[in-house]
Amino acid sequence: MSIDGTSESAPVTGERTEDAHEGGFRTDMMISVDRGGPRYGEFIEKVREFMDRARAAFPSEELVDELIDELTVVNAKLAAVEINEWESPSGTRIDLPARGNITLPPYLVDKAGDDGVQARVTFTRFHLGGNNAAHGGFICTAFDDLLGMTSALATGKVTRTAYLTVNYRSITPLNTELTVSTSIVRLEGRKIFVAATMKDGERLCAEADGLFIALNPGQP
Repeated sequence: MSIDGTSESAPVTGERTEDAHEGGFRTDMMISVDRGGPRYGEFIEKVREFMDRARAAFPSEELVDELIDELTVVNAKLAAVEINEWESPSGTRIDLPARGNITLPPYLVDKAGDDGVQARVTFTRFHLGGNNAAHGGFICTAFDDLLGMTSALATGKVTRTAYLTVNYRSITPLNTELTVSTSIVRLEGRKIFVAATMKDGERLCAEADGLFIALNPGQP
């Protein structure tokens, strides 16, 4: 399946080709919609909820002790099933917000093609910067991932960020569905110049421009 979810699912195997890259946004990543089972998305949402609750909580010392013990058990269970990044459901489940990657703000892709991406993103309490506004670093993270997707779709190649400039135009609120639009500015050989906006309705919250580089075969 392509990263925009428009074609049928690719076979899930543990094999890697000789020219496989050790990083970057890959159009041929071993993506699926079933790895981790039918409730994996629910699991990711519970993890995201925990991140929000932990960010907002003022627990007692007793509760901290209790939670440490419980989390130690949970972490041990997850450590027992740790796997490489290429086969982990987190980051490869294209049917889930942000591909099930909890390091990314949860976004939903409405349209994706070789000319750009249209998506919706919602920042929550975990992403708080201050005074009910999203942290600028998380805004930048959302731009970086969606522009990486944009450059990969435009070239069909693995790309990496060369530079990314973000201009913060107004407050980016929490718990509000925002729209992100990306576009290709121009292509110059291996260089992909891209741009993006993030809006709350018609209000511009932030905009970005960047340069991504299409990697040579085998380049990390």
